[in-house]
Amino acid sequence: MDRQAIASKSELEHILLDEGAEPKALPLSLLEHITSSFSADKEIGDGGFARVYKGVLDNGTVAVKKLFGTVDLDEKKFSEEVRCLMKAKHKNIVRFLGYCSDTQGEMVDCEGKLVLADVRKRLLCFEYLPKGSLDKQITDASCGLEWSKRYQIISGICDGLYYLHQNHIVHLDLKPANILLHDNMMPKIADFGLSRCFDEKQSQTITSNMLGTIGYLAPEFYARRQITFKLDIYSLGMVIIEILTGEKGYADIDNVLERWRSRLDKSQEDKQLVQVRVCTEIAIECTDFNPAKRPDAHHIIDRLGATRNADEFATETEANSSSSVPKV
Repeated sequence: MDRQAIASKSELEHILLDEGAEPKALPLSLLEHITSSFSADKEIGDGGFARVYKGVLDNGTVAVKKLFGTVDLDEKKFSEEVRCLMKAKHKNIVRFLGYCSDTQGEMVDCEGKLVLADVRKRLLCFEYLPKGSLDKQITDASCGLEWSKRYQIISGICDGLYYLHQNHIVHLDLKPANILLHDNMMPKIADFGLSRCFDEKQSQTITSNMLGTIGYLAPEFYARRQITFKLDIYSLGMVIIEILTGEKGYADIDNVLERWRSRLDKSQEDKQLVQVRVCTEIAIECTDFNPAKRPDAHHIIDRLGATRNADEFATETEANSSSSVPKV
């Protein structure tokens, strides 16, 4: 490791320990060193745009995201991801530690001929979350995570998304695979590769590109390619449905309540059934085909906040429920 990498390693270790420290530019030599030159045994995940490696420091572990691409890597896209990550500082957002932007002249094959080209290497460094992603934990109500953990995860995701929207960030790829879990199952929203940072008074924009993931992407985007906060709300609803049922798709309140009734803690059954009902109602409202009818993140947070004191909230919820929904 060269002198710059040694100094940067010490700085990265400091950032990891100090949650108030700002992310820093990191040299490629450091990230190569802590991942054993991006060796296969350090690989912990990959996606359509990057591969993720475990980076080992003297005082802890980090995750290093290495973006795919060489000559044609989209610089604007990388800059936008870093800009969003620099703004996003919340307990339910994966903690961003640093970035690397390295360009070197290399001989590459271009249509059968070797040419000298600028090869770009772009990497991001994050806190390491040992529990992996939420999609590995999702099951139906009959097994797996108990309700209190699922409720904690739903609440944390909503808190994180509310923070992003308050800071004018649209995530655009919210799904279980992009939600990481801490030791205590605290959820953290990750992967800002498609995200957009709006100006303070901006609420929408248009793109010509296809974004997001099929199954979590709101239907209106396919027709208009319009980016709004309501796209994230639709994705949130689909994620909550998966957490509740273990299945992708749409939920029925009666069915969800019936699935959970036999699994809940008997001493807290009434309170927890209220929470299951409200989470299901929120998910259904979030996935309304009409984006104008979807709640905003602030409204969702308020409703979830009330269910934390569900013993007091239960009577009011029962009174306001529609006649088609059985009372708990």
